Amino acid sequence: MEYSVRVGERLRAIRLQRGMSLQDVHRTTEGEFKAAVLGAYERGERSLSLPRLKRLAGYYEVPVSQLLPEEDIYEVLPVPDGGVTIDLSRVEALDETVGTVVDRFLQRIQVQRQDFNGKVLTIRASDVVTLSMMLDVSDADLVESLRRELTTP
Repeated sequence: MEYSVRVGERLRAIRLQRGMSLQDVHRTTEGEFKAAVLGAYERGERSLSLPRLKRLAGYYEVPVSQLLPEEDIYEVLPVPDGGVTIDLSRVEALDETVGTVVDRFLQRIQVQRQDFNGKVLTIRASDVVTLSMMLDVSDADLVESLRRELTTP
């Protein structure tokens, strides 16, 4: 997806979180951000200059970083269709802090899927995204770590 479209999605999300219409922004900024132009930004049809992005962030009272797509913070590694298969007996060997988070997360997945074979569990791409956010690591680093530490050689 084109970067300006992803920025537009963030702009729209923030505006809607504020409970504002395009017309509301136009009116309360005294025309600085015209509804039609702001709509074009949100659809990704127009790109914002950095100074305008900064003024819009100030208007919405959010850091500029909140108007930028999250995908740019972490490298996203595609997880194979089969996911990452984890040897559950190896989870206890993880560092205590990380191990506790991973273990609770995997237990929750088991309950959700009603998968209690107790030996292995395959986590999907969406699971990797969630777990990487919980551990504050990139998707790529998490997948690499899981494969290195929790898969059977």
